[in-house]
Amino acid sequence: MLSVEELIQEALSLPNATRVLLVEKLIESIESEIDENTQNLWNIEAKKRRDEIRNHTVEAIPGKEALSQVN
Repeated sequence: MLSVEELIQEALSLPNATRVLLVEKLIESIESEIDENTQNLWNIEAKKRRDEIRNHTVEAIPGKEALSQVN
């Protein structure tokens, strides 16, 4: 069996289209393990935040600025 580092190197050597397919399959495998109720709650929260930005009830800030406030 390949080590994680070897697997990463193998994956990075694949053509772009194949890497995209690999990523999609990996994400699908993770998403299938997520509790449906939790996923629904996250979707509701994401849509609420999206709407707040669209309605200008909150002000969006650049990602770098947000991360600098966390650190």
